Amino acid sequence: MIRIFLYFGLTLTQNFVYSENIYRTYNSTNELDWWQTGIIYQIYVRSFKDTNSDGIGDLNGVTQKVDYLKDLGIGAIWLSPIFESPQYDFGYDISNYRQIDKDYGTLADFDRLLDTYHKAGIKVLLDFVPNHSSHLHEWFLKSVKRIPPFTDYYVWEDPVITKEGRKPPNNWLSVFNSGTAWEWNEERNQYYFHQFLVEQPDFNYRSPMLVEEMKNVLRFWLDRGVDGFRFDAVNALFERADLVDEPESGDPESGPKDYDFLNHIYTLDQPETYEMVHQWREVIDSYKKSENDTTRMFMVECYSPVDKTMQYYGNDTALGAHFPFNFFFIKDFNRQSDAKQMRNVIASWLTNIPSGKWPNWVIGNHDNSRIASRLDPMLVDGVHMVQMLLPGTTVTYNADELGIEDTYIRWDQTIDNAGLNVGPRRYEKFSRDPERSPFPWDDSLNAGFSDGPKPWLPINPKFWRENMKQQTKYKSHLRTYKQLVSLRKSPAIMYGDLNVFILSKWVLGFSRSYLDHPTYFVVINLGSETERVNLLNARYTLPHILKVKVSSVNSGLVTGNLVRTENIILRPKAALVLTTSRNNEDADNF
Repeated sequence: MIRIFLYFGLTLTQNFVYSENIYRTYNSTNELDWWQTGIIYQIYVRSFKDTNSDGIGDLNGVTQKVDYLKDLGIGAIWLSPIFESPQYDFGYDISNYRQIDKDYGTLADFDRLLDTYHKAGIKVLLDFVPNHSSHLHEWFLKSVKRIPPFTDYYVWEDPVITKEGRKPPNNWLSVFNSGTAWEWNEERNQYYFHQFLVEQPDFNYRSPMLVEEMKNVLRFWLDRGVDGFRFDAVNALFERADLVDEPESGDPESGPKDYDFLNHIYTLDQPETYEMVHQWREVIDSYKKSENDTTRMFMVECYSPVDKTMQYYGNDTALGAHFPFNFFFIKDFNRQSDAKQMRNVIASWLTNIPSGKWPNWVIGNHDNSRIASRLDPMLVDGVHMVQMLLPGTTVTYNADELGIEDTYIRWDQTIDNAGLNVGPRRYEKFSRDPERSPFPWDDSLNAGFSDGPKPWLPINPKFWRENMKQQTKYKSHLRTYKQLVSLRKSPAIMYGDLNVFILSKWVLGFSRSYLDHPTYFVVINLGSETERVNLLNARYTLPHILKVKVSSVNSGLVTGNLVRTENIILRPKAALVLTTSRNNEDADNF
């Protein structure tokens, strides 16, 4: 059982005031499953490793890098969509859910990948896109022609006829800032609904046949041996059936065609969506027929308010996802954030999570600017310390372990429709190309990603010095990341109590303690000036000397150094993991 305490400290010299006592039972020491203990590592396949010189990453490239991920200590890989697709949204527009896209390989390539990773002790998760398909999917083409049972597989509506002519059914908008979410189809003589690109028509989950069709897709891959799924854009599954107009948001920075111009109370997080998630859990749980079977799991994407997000865990009568992604470090934490704001981000999840459910921490993905660019390159290690040493599952986006920054993509190089839709004056705000730049493996041609003439996106120009191979040679973000992965296996991190403290305006601290095992104390300086803190003000029971277990690259300290508990000096953006242990086994330098 993990007990959680959060404290406020107003200044270094004031006494700490007890703020909250939150008690959650996550699991006993014998019940933690693989998805709770291991790192889930997101691989954006298109940018990971190209083996056929076409400039696009592929499944064989992922297979080729299994030793890297095993050495990194990864527990599971999550592959971005690899299904057959015309690639308008780079795989999130699926035209065949049971086939591998030719850009990435074949089913035989996938089976070989699955076998290779399983032999390495690493689980494999697929990115499942349930909200919509490609407009080139056979189901949609047949739905256009009203061929049963596909007639109602998608959301079709008649036009509104006015004096000015034909108009969409309501004011709903597309996520990709292209205006109306309704597209007229001449052949069917109706509009179809698309929350995202016009090439991504939304499924109609009020069709029982469609619901069963999608369950069968899950079964197809589960039967093939996958260990679970990440469900994309789950909160968009259902819309109000009566098509009520959504109210304006009042956002001064959004125009009438921008998605944020409206408050999406009728197209997101509808009650029926949670019921659908419960049904999917039943399908996935049916594959664990005995205690000896491996758990199959799924996690869901939903950029939703915390109260709605927590409902995706399920309830007392119906289980939901194993966890919805915790995006609050992406949504609510930035360069301006101080220790109180970091504490609030942590508390927002741990104080709202339903009893008995498991937390998770996400700090980057393929849709958001990388940590080093969003925050600061020197803050990467500290944020990883927070992410990995809090109770819960860690989800890492590929190459964040290297602390690389976004790649600047010029307008003439932009290929993401989210950026193209808004034009050259605003594309930098919306394009997701910068965080999707290919993985920098070494300092060779194209950073070792591809030996072809041109990668699908530009390589980060810093690849000659900021690459994986180079970071194995010295104290680096990569080596710090590996230390943290190893430390996560300790009983104090897996099962220990959590105490969170605000040590100064810019310094956050937290401790993990479990029975007679060593206690770990994490301190992170979010500020731009050197800070001096006294940890005895936070926990007077700490010994007067602590040992450095893990240190950020900019800390000036290494593993094994001893520091005085009442006089911890932190450089700007520096972070430390300190331990009460004095054993020699902790003394290796990184």
